[in-house]
Amino acid sequence: MGLFGFGNKDKVKNGLEKTRTGFFGSIINTLTGSEIDDDLYDTLEEQLILADVGADVSIRLVDQLRDTVNRKHLKTGPQALDALRDLVWAEMEPQSQMDLSGTPAVILVVGVNGVGKTTSIAKMANYYKKAGKKLLLAAGDTFRAAASEQLDIWAQRAGVPIVKAGEGADPAAVVFDSVKAATARGCDLVIVDTAGRLHNKQNLMDELSKISRSVKKANPQASVETLLVLDAITGQNAISQAKEFIRAAGVTGIILTKLDGTPKGGCVVSIKQKLGLPVRFIGVGEGIDDLIPFDAHDFAQGLLPELLDREA
Repeated sequence: MGLFGFGNKDKVKNGLEKTRTGFFGSIINTLTGSEIDDDLYDTLEEQLILADVGADVSIRLVDQLRDTVNRKHLKTGPQALDALRDLVWAEMEPQSQMDLSGTPAVILVVGVNGVGKTTSIAKMANYYKKAGKKLLLAAGDTFRAAASEQLDIWAQRAGVPIVKAGEGADPAAVVFDSVKAATARGCDLVIVDTAGRLHNKQNLMDELSKISRSVKKANPQASVETLLVLDAITGQNAISQAKEFIRAAGVTGIILTKLDGTPKGGCVVSIKQKLGLPVRFIGVGEGIDDLIPFDAHDFAQGLLPELLDREA
């Protein structure tokens, strides 16, 4: 559940308020106020699609719900709601944890400009610092004017050291220096800001491959995760953008920002399933503590709370 479980559960619940009271509110009302019949399943499928869960995933969830209702002989709408919550939980559960076993562990962060990449890096750094990790940031986005300065400001707020170079410097060289510095200082973790523009796929792949090689060259004991930052507000549109990065960059997980700003939080389910990648962090607010590790149980509970939780 993450390192600060109870507080995170409340953050997820609050961050999903627009979704829960919007499209998923209609789903909750449908399930708790209707008989379990074919009309219910048809309505539920339409509502899931409207909630940005995606057509394929919506159809599969409804089919699974139908099977569960029949197999367990469920009779009431609230029972069906509980079953749907468990299905969403199962859909979203990561198959593995992030590999942070290296000494140091390195997290490369990719994503187009405007999705909240730099602020997500700072918030992630804040999270790991509070967890007791010793870390530093690497300003590897040397193409965008003022990118390293922006990251430097956030690093100061989080109280985390940063390695940076001038605009136009070789990103792989910055990362090499960062991993060397982290190794010398005994750091547990290096979080790297990478170029925030999707050049052509070959250039991006070459650049990120070079960065990955520089990590291993600086320290063969380092582990590497590559996290892609997506904007939840763009919903399904984020998926096509993500596929380009995944093909080019060897992405291993997703950071989903601005989840509190959209009524279509169901896109999280679709993103995970269509991309075949685990969601690792979600952004549920503007504060530096508002990027939290993704927990499938808390997420499903935030979307489809139990009756007592809704009445509280």
